[in-house]
Amino acid sequence: MGSTLALIPRLQLVELEDLAWFPKTIRDLATDYLQFVEDRFGIHEPVVPILGEVRREAGTQRVVDLCSGGVGPWVGLERDLRAAGIPVEVTLTDKFPHLEAFRRAKRSTEGRLGYTKTSIDAMEVPPELDGVRTVFNAFHHFRPTDARRVLGNAVAANEAIAIFEIPDRTLFSVLSILICTPWAVVISTLFMRPFRLKRLLFTYLLPGVPLICVWDGVVSQLRAYTPRELRALGDEVDSERYEWKSGRVRVGRSPLHVTYLTGVPRKT
Repeated sequence: MGSTLALIPRLQLVELEDLAWFPKTIRDLATDYLQFVEDRFGIHEPVVPILGEVRREAGTQRVVDLCSGGVGPWVGLERDLRAAGIPVEVTLTDKFPHLEAFRRAKRSTEGRLGYTKTSIDAMEVPPELDGVRTVFNAFHHFRPTDARRVLGNAVAANEAIAIFEIPDRTLFSVLSILICTPWAVVISTLFMRPFRLKRLLFTYLLPGVPLICVWDGVVSQLRAYTPRELRALGDEVDSERYEWKSGRVRVGRSPLHVTYLTGVPRKT
């Protein structure tokens, strides 16, 4: 599957959820679906040792999650990090905060997952939000110039950063989204909680959620960065004071991989 990476050039297309005018209700329902998939299939599991290493090297328990969407993997990931003896204090943030999902996550973790109510731009993180910065399945949203700004903002604040991405720029991934995602959304909706009439409305009667998940899913694959491209972005920002690592790890026995980039200030 990795050999097909070169067959598809990176295309900076537009995901609907990135657009300020896009209906918040459908955006939130789509991120709820992505959250459901991550929780159901334990996509975060191979991330535990990588993030644990970054957290230990950074020497802080504080984590600022950028572009949190519907919370991403953090409910399960926080639990697994704690079980591994790597406790973290997480603040969820987003440019378009999904406050309902953030509140559910805070309740379900007895307050271990906090959040900000205000819009947070990953390229201009307020200095009071200190700690290891993480980005899950959202870094592909940034064109290279903006991706360097996200990394550069962390470097300027002398904060460690860890990027994790499921999107994969392969023909296999694009075809999988086109064929499987509509059915996955339709079936998953039956099992998603809490129950919402609007979820049924915008999935079955007015299929806004399946359509956005297919479109944004395909665009995500086409915008994904390879490990080599991620490493190059980090080195371009600061290769002297920061140590950058990139690679891919398999998600269990599935055909999915997590692509990652970590950057930690070098010890002097």
